[in-house]
Order: sequence, then C-alpha cells, then structure tokens
Amino acid sequence: MRVVVVSQYFWPEGFRVNDLVAGLVADGHRVDVLTGQPNYPAGRLFPGYGPLRPVRQSAFGARITRVPLIPRGNSTPARLAANYLSFAASASLLGPLLLRGRVDAVLVVGYSPLTVTIPAAVLGWVKRAPVVLWLQDLWPDTLRAMGLLRRPWLDRAATAASAWLHRRMERVLVQSEAFRGPLLAQGVRTEAISYAPNWAEEEFVPVSVPEDAPERAEVPQGFVLMFAGNLGSAQGLETLVQAAEATRGLPDLHWVVLGDGSRAGWLADEVRKRDLGRTVHLPGRRTAESMPTWFALADVMVVTLQPAPVFALTIPSKVQAYLACGRPVLAALDGEGARVVRASGCGVTVDAGDGEALAAGARHLYGLGVDERAELGRRARRYYSAEFDRRKTVRHIADVLVDVAQKAEVTACA
Repeated sequence: MRVVVVSQYFWPEGFRVNDLVAGLVADGHRVDVLTGQPNYPAGRLFPGYGPLRPVRQSAFGARITRVPLIPRGNSTPARLAANYLSFAASASLLGPLLLRGRVDAVLVVGYSPLTVTIPAAVLGWVKRAPVVLWLQDLWPDTLRAMGLLRRPWLDRAATAASAWLHRRMERVLVQSEAFRGPLLAQGVRTEAISYAPNWAEEEFVPVSVPEDAPERAEVPQGFVLMFAGNLGSAQGLETLVQAAEATRGLPDLHWVVLGDGSRAGWLADEVRKRDLGRTVHLPGRRTAESMPTWFALADVMVVTLQPAPVFALTIPSKVQAYLACGRPVLAALDGEGARVVRASGCGVTVDAGDGEALAAGARHLYGLGVDERAELGRRARRYYSAEFDRRKTVRHIADVLVDVAQKAEVTACA
C-alpha cells in the first residue's frame, strides 16, 4: 500500500514522525513524506537547504518531497503564522503535482496548527484517497490559550475551520483520550476516533553514565531537578522560576533547564533579575541523542504547563521520554498529563501554575532516600513499557490506514 505522510516537520528535525515513517516502511508499506524545509527549533533553514526550491530526498526507506516555506524565525506570532500558512499553501499547490501516481491513503501528523491538514485534504481530494489525522494538539484551543486569537472574528473563523476539517477526516487518531470530548462536540463521529498514544524515541532508555562523560562537567553537584525541552509560552516557565526562588535556601538543590525556544531569553533575564544564578542553570539546547545521558545525571525530571483547559487535555511528550528513561518525575500539570504521572506512581504532581506547590514537591523528593527515588524510577519504566509501546501504536496506525484504504476501494468499485 502506498501511504503519503504529510507533516510540516520531518528528519533531520527531531520529531516522532520519523519513527512512525520508519515503522510503516518496516511494516512493508511504500511511504512518501510531504514536508517542509527543516528549520525547527532555531527558526533558520538547516545547512544545505534553500528557501525557494522543492527538494527530493530519502530517509528511513521513504521518499521525501520538501516544499518551500517561510522559516519560523524568532517565533513571533506574525512569523509563526507566515511559517504555517506558507507550508499550507506550497504543499497544497505543489504536493499533488510532485507526488505522481496512485495513493492509497494519506496520513497527516498534526503537530502544527490545523493548517497542516489543508494540504492533506487537498491531496486526498485530488488522489481520491482517504485522509487520516493523527492529532497531537487541539486547535484552535491551544492558540486561544496562548493569547493568539484576540479578535473575536478570528476566533470564530478558526473554530469553524477546525471543526469543518476534523469532520472531513476519515479517521482521527488522538494522542490523549481526553481529546475525544472536544472532537465529539465538533461533530466528529464516535466511531471515527481512536486512541494512538505517543511514545519516546528508541534512544530514550535507562543508561549508565561513564565517569569521563563530558555531560558530568555541566551538571552541578548536589540534588538536580532537570527540565528538558521546548522553552515556549505553553510551558509555564513562570511556575518553574517561582519554585526555584522558593527553594533557593537549599544551596545543594539545583534546577537545570535544557532546551531553547521563544521564551529562552525571558528565562535567562528572570534568572539574572532574581539573582538565581546559583540555583537555576541554563546549559542551552543539547542533541536528542544525548538526552538519556543528561536525564541519568538528574535526580528528578520536571515537567510544567500553563494552567489552561486545553493543556489539561494533553500529555506533554516529555512525560513519555522521562518515563522511558526510568526517572522520577515532578509535574505541575492538570488533567491527562497529571493522571499519567499519578497512575505510574513515579513521582509528585501539583496543580499547573502553582510555583509554591512545585517547590514543596521538590523539597519532598529532595528529602527521600536514594533507594526510594530509585524505586520511583523503576515504576516509571514499568508504566512506560505497559502503556506507551511504540510498536503497538505504529501497528495500530498502520491497521487504520489499511482499513480506510480497503473501504475506499470497495466504495469506488461499488
């Protein structure tokens, strides 16, 4: 079966869609990827890529077709809008022309706003192929929570467009069970929705760190709480700063923040203004391949999100990565993300946005013995293996694609 995967992000950008494509190829399917020019997260095109020309490549056994887009730049609202809309326009116009021949099914991976669904819908219409959406985030709810839909007419238009596109998907796969309610409210059929949770990339496993590992020199001595990932407006970094300020009286307790993003500058400024340089450490962004080593050097991994209804519906992808590496977790989350951490028994959860409670959770974990924290880590790994197995999810997605393709063929022959 020939599947076209539509995703604004793809290798060499580090997204889970890379694993998905590799899994579909290993399952025996012929896979094409329609994507943009790589520019995430720095906002600049990767070396060797040009802004104006389509690019043909291959990776993971799949053929890649890259279309032009405007890079994210400094991730301001205007620049992000240009980035999303430029991909939607160029992929809609060029995708059907560049991807010749029969297509059995289209799979769109919904990392970015629903604009990525537009070229998938166009391609499905031109090729007369069913379209399946793997929904990673709820739009426009997330944009609303981030304050990007301030004009009522824009909010209404985005809400109507999202519902219209969701209803026109043959199937909608959700990374969180909590997405079902909002989708049903938009008019998506109950039988069209199924659960396909995220997983952590294969390199995320418990590791032993050699004594001469260079990462050791960058991690402070003492009790280390580590946050890793995107530093954006959704991450609730204010909560982390408040907690760090509340724990500054413990000189051997350190908060290490790995990553980069639109609010990295704000975070660095806050650390300076609050004189938290001895408590909060900002090594910057590191490679995905090195993350398990960094995680192993931390006593506890930290995840925070803003206190907004839409964020209570999602499971931040770093949660799976932390669990896969067998690390204790301190979470300032509401809803589904908090449920996963509590169900695993791997750490402490507090309400999103509550910096004082996050500090109290940090002090609690600080007071535990080494063996007690090791048991939290073992629980994390056991829960990950039971609930977020990559092969199981990829197989489910592949089965859905085969099912919709077969039904479409029967309908066409009727």
